[in-house]
Amino acid sequence: MGNPKAFLDIPRQEAGYRPIHDRIADFSEVEQTLNTGARKLQASRCMDCGVPFCHWACPLGNRPPEFQDALWKGKWREAYDILVQTNDFPEFTGRICPALCEKSCVLQLSMGAPVTIREDEAAIIEAAFREGYVVPKQYARNGRRIAVVGSGPAGLAAANRLNRMGYAVTVFERLEYVGGLLRFGIPNFKLSKSIIDRRLQVMEAEGIVFETNKDIDLNHLPEGFDAYCICTGTPQARDLPVPGRDLKGVHFAMEMLAQQNRVLAGQTFAKDERVTARGKHVLVIGGGDTGSDCIGTSIRQGALSVTQIEILPQPPVNENPATPWPQWPLVLKTSSSHEEGCTRRWNLSTTRFLGRGGRVCAAEVETVEWQPAADGGRPVMCPTGKKEELKADLVLLAMGFLKPELPALPSNAFVAGDAASGASLVVRCIASGQKAAAEIDKYIRSQMEKQ
Repeated sequence: MGNPKAFLDIPRQEAGYRPIHDRIADFSEVEQTLNTGARKLQASRCMDCGVPFCHWACPLGNRPPEFQDALWKGKWREAYDILVQTNDFPEFTGRICPALCEKSCVLQLSMGAPVTIREDEAAIIEAAFREGYVVPKQYARNGRRIAVVGSGPAGLAAANRLNRMGYAVTVFERLEYVGGLLRFGIPNFKLSKSIIDRRLQVMEAEGIVFETNKDIDLNHLPEGFDAYCICTGTPQARDLPVPGRDLKGVHFAMEMLAQQNRVLAGQTFAKDERVTARGKHVLVIGGGDTGSDCIGTSIRQGALSVTQIEILPQPPVNENPATPWPQWPLVLKTSSSHEEGCTRRWNLSTTRFLGRGGRVCAAEVETVEWQPAADGGRPVMCPTGKKEELKADLVLLAMGFLKPELPALPSNAFVAGDAASGASLVVRCIASGQKAAAEIDKYIRSQMEKQ
């Protein structure tokens, strides 16, 4: 478990981001990396804590103490072998996971300086690709066919696991590229799409078949498969039905984010189709990760200003007594996009959009207060009557997604990822895909025993 005393002498060191003036000029990944020596020192901080809460907190059941120890000792191949036993795609989670493991690290709970687990994970998988540890393998086939509907993180994880078990797997994707949320929802400056393509090449070499532009009707699943894994995500964003919603310039966040990723992939759009922040005052409604992604994208597109508003109160910095461990700490998160320049405001509810010539020019917002519920439940939002107008030429709605209503499915169809749980984290979707693969395997085996 690393050097039991290293945490006393070696401070936490994050790789950090590229300089702001440099990174806002392109869509390349913003996060930097440490050199090999510094990375090994960070791994050595993983102490012999007795109970590895990091392992408990990880939806995948990753084993950080074990791969940190191997990394510290310079055994990169061993670290990789440990990591991929539980995580199908460390190159994804190592870049975009909020690191639930670090929030439960004993060094976080005791001194607010957890081991750099996420960054170390990314370093291990990048070394694995660089050194040639990641090699396509061939698996004995069992004669059974599985269809995976949806190629987001859950679908890819399910396909990967099922393929290893010997099933012939076909992944159907309704869009033109494979990747789902990873491809269209996450900006390139957080996850380069070459990273996805690199993994897909391995999966294809191992026998997984991907079919794009296939919009599968869940009421009429394709024939010829022994089981189905439904991983269609949460395509419907939460709307804001207030006066003026139909004005030009008011868009769902994904309209902008997905289009920008397509542009970077070489697609072109007519001027009236393009959702761009160039030369505009941008208002982002929603304080989560999607809203943050809108900020970074708007800045790179050339926005004049960016304002992000959130209906909830501003959370405290660093620690929140209301959400003690083992709860997820609701604290102020400042992303790389926030650092690049935006105004952030809280306790604001949007009451209507104002327009000029059919196009949005401002949003009317009202300050709200949150009062404790009498029954101890969720706090009650109370309007204050205090209103103001925020200038906005482009409004991006980033208020989350609605859990889909799926039709009745046959007994050999299993649901995974956001389609099952509602919008969640990529790491949880991967775990859900793994679980669905195990359930499908159990089902197929039970059917075979009956024959």
